[in-house]
Amino acid sequence: MLTSPSSSGWLRLVLLAGLFGAASSAPARPPNIILLLPDQMRASAMGIAGNPDVQTPHIDRLARDGIRFKRTYANVPVCCPARAMLLTGTYPHVNGMVANDLRLRESETTIAELLRDAGYRTGFVGKWHLDGGPREPGYVPPGPRRQGFDFWAAYECHHQHFLPYYFRDTPEMILVRKYEPEASADFAVEFLKGRKGEQPFFLMMQMGPPHDPYGAPDDYMKRYDPAKLTLPASWQPNSENNPGGNAIPPKYRRPDTPGATYVRTGGREEIAAYYAAITAIDDQVGRLLQTLKETGQDENTIILFTSDHGDMLGSHGMRRKRKPYEESAGVPGILRWPARIPAGREVDTLFSHIDMPATLLALAGLPVPAHFQGTDLSRVALGQTTAGPEAVLLQIFVPFRPDGITTPWRGIITDRYTYARYENAPWVLFDNRADPAQMKNLAAEPAQAGLRGELDAKLGALMAQHRDAWSYNSLELVEEGARLYGKKTYYTIAEYLADPARDAKAGK
Repeated sequence: MLTSPSSSGWLRLVLLAGLFGAASSAPARPPNIILLLPDQMRASAMGIAGNPDVQTPHIDRLARDGIRFKRTYANVPVCCPARAMLLTGTYPHVNGMVANDLRLRESETTIAELLRDAGYRTGFVGKWHLDGGPREPGYVPPGPRRQGFDFWAAYECHHQHFLPYYFRDTPEMILVRKYEPEASADFAVEFLKGRKGEQPFFLMMQMGPPHDPYGAPDDYMKRYDPAKLTLPASWQPNSENNPGGNAIPPKYRRPDTPGATYVRTGGREEIAAYYAAITAIDDQVGRLLQTLKETGQDENTIILFTSDHGDMLGSHGMRRKRKPYEESAGVPGILRWPARIPAGREVDTLFSHIDMPATLLALAGLPVPAHFQGTDLSRVALGQTTAGPEAVLLQIFVPFRPDGITTPWRGIITDRYTYARYENAPWVLFDNRADPAQMKNLAAEPAQAGLRGELDAKLGALMAQHRDAWSYNSLELVEEGARLYGKKTYYTIAEYLADPARDAKAGK
């Protein structure tokens, strides 16, 4: 892990940017950076993506003011591995976060540490989910477990969307009687307004919704009539059946607590609630944009809007994430920087989580560490090219039966195809050009044997390039039954398996 920056770090950054800015791609003045990450938001759930129902005027504005990567993917479409990739610029088999609820090693070098050491003020708000062990209470003390972030208003992991709680620099829980995106935005605005002088900042804001359980405040829910939604051709009703109910945990219910409910799952209601939550998030995006404008920071602030993974929501009869399908692996990919990124562009360049840290550092005029495994796509963002990676590597290392994943898998997305396989057998193959809804699985068709062979070879080469191997997988059900977050913290699956008291510690 990098050491704390010297007091002259920011001054050095300013001097270097001024010296080399005219002769290189480095900006004349270090830009601020904001990474916005709602949880479980699929790429198609935006007006700018052609969705006729969801209302996202501020997110759409981000895209119109900058560039939208139409083909953006979560390499590992599940929470903790995705978040670790966004911080470290490395795949989970390298940084160790191959499953939910492990702890990210303090020895990892993160983009927050790199920016802090370059003189940036760093801040984190919202859902952290990288500290491992018990999710509650969820206090992460100041120091190396915060991975380079100084300003802190966060929680480890909860889905208490209507009554979220946070921690600052003491173990005292801060319970906020607001919908989680608004509560998180309160802290983000505090960070933005707390800027002193011209010191650049890096803010990561990770919101809980629209992750299940599905629900939003009544004024947002009233905007969506489930019966009038335009559902994708792949959607199937009753993929799951849960009646929903009161969204306030019993221990926090008070007579004056506003009513809040989660909707039933498996029907149109959950999609309406999902969209309502995204519109609530959208309002907070607008609020942050307004704050940047009011504080004079709008022009020189890079905003990256993405998500850790998508949500199947009954498409193909499937639930949630961990799948190679567009609804699960496809996420928003929007970059806005009024000072330098040309407005109003959309590209088909493949862009994925692994590329994002390198791209942000390069846009800021900082060197990309040699160990980062992604592609710097800053020149695409700046309008200088559309060339990018030939393929995206997808990975899932452990099973999770509630999501219908019983076997680890690997996959590849090219300019035309999505292909995923288990170690011993193909799983899915889609021609996204001829079949954008991914309705026809070609994996078992004899006529496609040649294509499968080509994609197998490309997948194998991509795995080898990034030092991935099937041996990194585990068939242990470590993500189920609170095994990794019952009562103890583990850094690796092997450490968990070597603990003779592991089942007792998890309460199983």
